[in-house]
Amino acid sequence: MAQVTLQGNPCNTNGELPPVGADAPGFTLTNGDLQDVTLAEFAGKKKLLNIVPSLDTPVCATSTKKFNQHANARDDLVVLIISADLPFAMTRFCSAENTNAVKTLSMMRDKKFARDYGVLLEDGPLAGLTARAVVLIDENGKVVYTQLVPEITEEPDYDSALASAG
Repeated sequence: MAQVTLQGNPCNTNGELPPVGADAPGFTLTNGDLQDVTLAEFAGKKKLLNIVPSLDTPVCATSTKKFNQHANARDDLVVLIISADLPFAMTRFCSAENTNAVKTLSMMRDKKFARDYGVLLEDGPLAGLTARAVVLIDENGKVVYTQLVPEITEEPDYDSALASAG
């Protein structure tokens, strides 16, 4: 179990992020067309997972916009925005904010992803959503970078995450 804060108040996750060097846990999430999408579908590419509580918050929106800028410039990298938001809301956000270089994926059908990646908040006002985290997975499915953002209302370390992508 890891601990983060929300406006300075402690919140606990269900576990820890996968360790660097480990095989990334597989997942099945839901895209904007209500189709199941698996991690395996992105084989051969680097995958930057921007895990956020909800796109309907300023920091989540900002991180999505910033990572979108980098997704446009890279053919070898796919940026996945993962939250508990409904796919309809995620699609509407991306359309309104012109963040169409990222792929949004929802945990609406199952929280297995959040449990497997150790980011499911178990207590506090956001219990049931995810902590803010970034995970970079290489083209071979190995975890090469992780960051659990210690304060949910703060942005991730973009520079370190993107530097790890090469």
